[in-house]
Amino acid sequence: MEKERLRPERILEILREVDLCLTRGQSLDQICGKLRISRQTYHRWRYEFGEIEVSQAKRFKELQKENSRLKRSVAELTLDKLILKEALEENTERLLMPTTGATPSKKA
Repeated sequence: MEKERLRPERILEILREVDLCLTRGQSLDQICGKLRISRQTYHRWRYEFGEIEVSQAKRFKELQKENSRLKRSVAELTLDKLILKEALEENTERLLMPTTGATPSKKA
């Protein structure tokens, strides 16, 4: 079963809650257990979001999505270019090949 992806706002809330609990003296393992996240997830979120504001986090996620979309577009266009280049080379070879057999003579 796939876990639900959290929105950037919720991730920032969780990070603030973790910070608050850490200042109260709780261990990170206790906090992560209570929030049902792994230590690895906490550290990944801390690395990704750090001390940014909610609006910045939203914009960051939007830019990541756009970047993924643009990478897919570039890959598709590159593939199209390679297909067209190959077709052009085949057509060029076919046009440059000498034809076998007799050529019709011109009648004057």
